[in-house]
Amino acid sequence: MKETCFEVKKMNFVALDFETANHERHSACSVALTVVRNSQIVDNYYTLIKPETPFFWRNVQVHGIHERDVANAPNFAKVWDDMKPCFKENKLIVAHNLPFDQGVLNGCLDYYEIERPHFQTLCTVQSSRRLLTELPNHKLNTVCDHFGINLENHHYALDDSNACATILLHLENNFGTEPLKKLVKHV
Repeated sequence: MKETCFEVKKMNFVALDFETANHERHSACSVALTVVRNSQIVDNYYTLIKPETPFFWRNVQVHGIHERDVANAPNFAKVWDDMKPCFKENKLIVAHNLPFDQGVLNGCLDYYEIERPHFQTLCTVQSSRRLLTELPNHKLNTVCDHFGINLENHHYALDDSNACATILLHLENNFGTEPLKKLVKHV
């Protein structure tokens, strides 16, 4: 029997967030994962990543990570060894603005010639647009404010992945799992 992301109306997923050094999709400079089992946050993972391309000042302005901060950090290929268990077949991977984070993941995997895993996805921007129609926008900080989620350091990957996970748990609590199941995609 295949593992599903919605067991007995409880959610199991991993929230993902990347920060990048520049516009290149393979320029990840940090990553965070927040692991949720039975609708509870149970684990976190965060690391800096040394990209193969230089930093662009605007990206540094957004997330505050400088080239000197990643000078001794591992490259993505080494980080992937730690991340890979979270991307098992049929696992649900969640991100706020999933196209960006999935694009960075795929860009890094392709750059290092690592086989892309297959998993399920759910975007909390799309979910909040669908379920929280009264909000003026669906940016991470706006949705966090709506639910009273403390987003201490926006664009710090671990705070963002924790916020994303908490948003999905609030959506589950307020709307149940049925409307969320309809938004899950397979890659």
